[in-house]
Amino acid sequence: MFEKILIANRGEIALRIQRACREMGIKTVVVHSEADREAKYVKLADESVCIGPAPSAKSYLNVPALIAAAEVTDAQAIHPGYGFLSENADFAERVEQSGFVFIGPRPDTIRLMGDKVSAKNAMIEAGVPCVPGSDGALPDDPVEITKIAKKIGFPVIIKAAGGGGGRGMRVVHTEGALISSVQMTRTEAGAAFGNPTVYMEKFLEHPRHIEIQVLADEYGNAIYLGERDCSMQRRHQKVIEEAPAPGITDKQRQKIGEACAEACRRIGYRGAGTFEFLFENGEFYFIEMNTRVQVEHPVTEMITGVDIVQEQIRIAAGEKLRYKQKDIVISGHAMECRINAEDPFTFVPSPGKIESYHPAGGPGIRIDSHIYQGYVVPPHYDSMVGKLIAYGDTREQAIARMSVALSEMAISGIKTNIPLHQELFMDAAFQRGGTSIHYLENRLSQQKKGSA
Repeated sequence: MFEKILIANRGEIALRIQRACREMGIKTVVVHSEADREAKYVKLADESVCIGPAPSAKSYLNVPALIAAAEVTDAQAIHPGYGFLSENADFAERVEQSGFVFIGPRPDTIRLMGDKVSAKNAMIEAGVPCVPGSDGALPDDPVEITKIAKKIGFPVIIKAAGGGGGRGMRVVHTEGALISSVQMTRTEAGAAFGNPTVYMEKFLEHPRHIEIQVLADEYGNAIYLGERDCSMQRRHQKVIEEAPAPGITDKQRQKIGEACAEACRRIGYRGAGTFEFLFENGEFYFIEMNTRVQVEHPVTEMITGVDIVQEQIRIAAGEKLRYKQKDIVISGHAMECRINAEDPFTFVPSPGKIESYHPAGGPGIRIDSHIYQGYVVPPHYDSMVGKLIAYGDTREQAIARMSVALSEMAISGIKTNIPLHQELFMDAAFQRGGTSIHYLENRLSQQKKGSA
């Protein structure tokens, strides 16, 4: 087992990884920008290294600074968390070339799954169901592009092969708009991702977003830890996540879970990962794989009892997976609210000093957050300041506990989206479960019209 791990991230995930390491008796090195000098996890670390000024490009994305920090502190491994460099194959390669262990998949696996076209082809070969679409990248010939679209059937969606985070996508409803849409998406993709390759898929009208959590070791062992429903989204950013997903049967879970575990074995996957699907009319359609720990991993931990971050570390240290599929039992229901420093209705970021902070508590409540009274939320990074998680024996109990927790949680000095969460937990459609990925956007636009 590692004696010392460098955490190449910030915010709540840096604290989460640090806690996992401390529990395992592993020393931690925390890197931080000048803006994060006063962060809780910096104060709690065995060692900390300032790697640059506030902008991410000069600190958390500065690969030479990260490698140098690992070298001067004699760390043995680097945990990238999520975001930043966590799915950057070149970074993973540089870490390994520098003599450290990258806590995540091999660089070639990250590359394979990071390109949407190669990822889809790999999944088709592994028997994972995919959205009907083009066989790989779209050709240049407009006639061929039109033929492909007609075969799939309108509406279609044009996607950048190197895209992500909701960028590089365009929905096309008519043949007349097709070619210009492809050209515009290519241009945008080239500018944003350095890769103009685009592909086409069937656009599903009312899908849910359901994902399967997997763990795999380097010895060919792979398991799935059930599914999460992450359909409550705004601008492709998740707001509320829950596990298990409402309305998914044991048979459906087993079928899709086994397909994902088999895909891991086929591609030689190592570590924690998540297969993301659109789910409509009882069918799963693969969209992408995240080759890292997810923001919403706690809901899966709550219903399975598996510490996903500790398992990442054990797998990276060369240990065999400690669990067989039969050991994984799903029990109860968990919800997670992403608490963001932003206006709850205009979504304008709200950085600044936290004047007072009262975290929620009670049975089944977990808070993953790095904030404290007097902490200054910097304006330079993602607005998420924490995650509020509620567990119950049933979905109804989890909702009730979350509603109580949201009413107790108080943060002053900055605005947060807690009022939005409170509204959503009282929403009849959400309480029933199974809303589509468009539900929140539609709800917000109707509210906007109503108040205009």
